[in-house]
Amino acid sequence: MSHYVYILRCSDNSLYTGYTTNLDRRLVVHNSGKGAKYTRSRLPVRLVYYEEVSTRSEGLKLERSIKKLTKEKKEDLVAGFDLGK
Repeated sequence: MSHYVYILRCSDNSLYTGYTTNLDRRLVVHNSGKGAKYTRSRLPVRLVYYEEVSTRSEGLKLERSIKKLTKEKKEDLVAGFDLGK
């Protein structure tokens, strides 16, 4: 099973970080208004970063470390990411 940590860009230009095992489904859920409470009032959202990891534990640790970054550091992470990878 794949595990992903992702960053979404919300309509107000804020960034949301999350964890999932199905990236496509999770993006649909967020944009349907049934995702995280934070994103519901900031629709639409778009995927701007993701990283695949091998275990749930690794994914949750990475999510936590990204959430601790400053907005500037998150913007740097997103800017250096190519969605076509």
